[in-house]
Amino acid sequence: MTITAGAKKYIQLLIKYNTLAIFLIMLFVSAVFSHAFFTSSNLFNLIRQVTPVGIISMGMLLVILTGGIDLSVGSVVAMSGVLTAFFTQLMDWPSSVVLSIIGGLLVGMLSGYFVAYQKMTPFIVTLALMTIVRGAGYIISNGAPIMVHEEELALVNFGSGYFLGLPNPAIVLFLVFGIVAVVLKYNVFGRIVIAIGSNEEAVRLSGIKVPKYKFAVYMIAGALSALAGIMIVSRSSVGSPVMAVGMELDVIAAVVIGGASLKGGKGSAFNTLLGVLILGMIGNIMNLKDVPAYPQQVIKGVIILFAVLLQRYQEK
Repeated sequence: MTITAGAKKYIQLLIKYNTLAIFLIMLFVSAVFSHAFFTSSNLFNLIRQVTPVGIISMGMLLVILTGGIDLSVGSVVAMSGVLTAFFTQLMDWPSSVVLSIIGGLLVGMLSGYFVAYQKMTPFIVTLALMTIVRGAGYIISNGAPIMVHEEELALVNFGSGYFLGLPNPAIVLFLVFGIVAVVLKYNVFGRIVIAIGSNEEAVRLSGIKVPKYKFAVYMIAGALSALAGIMIVSRSSVGSPVMAVGMELDVIAAVVIGGASLKGGKGSAFNTLLGVLILGMIGNIMNLKDVPAYPQQVIKGVIILFAVLLQRYQEK
């Protein structure tokens, strides 16, 4: 069967904007399957749920753009959550938050050092740190959840509160998204990060210190993972070493669904945010329909395969 020029044009548009197309389809499907989906309470609940994955995804996007990967992000979330709850027993919550983010930065620095300066494989480095950092969380907490100190409930109130009609976590997510989007599109740092993933050797030959930028993206990923852990604690009022188990897979899935290439050099903050929302909607609509968690994994995997397949056609 011969495909007309007009049909080819629409197919090319679908392939080019596949993430947006999947997002719109998911909106339609969600609205059809449940009349409760577009209620304000459900939408606010959805955005609160996806905030941690969304924040980490922005850091993971930067790492993947350089051709790397970071498997330690879920463990950093758990460690920072434990640190936040632990420090609230000793000091005020703003200081606890700062120290927890510093902890995430230090983990990112370790990843960046071994990947950028020791030329070690990102998968191996971050896999090792994933285990080490999770273990550190267990050691700090003695294997038990730590409640946020009752005198520091302002942190919990932040997680459950609103500003200008929007949940506070959503505002944090959109701020992180906005900064990353601007950096990638208009800042020299963002352009160099993309260029490294596209052709690292050419960037190196142009005189740019590639290791410095690789080191920086892992630091950013670590700090944002710590921030995500703090957001979880601000909702649940507890830091636990078992938090965010497997979250690194959701984060990578969101970035891939958003059209980023695991080879590096391709991806955008906007599409990554759409990828986060797509994953969130899958879980949300399943929960509204009382579907068990296991089918969600199957559908999530199918969508990832479909998104990667569309990427292949887009690259041709």
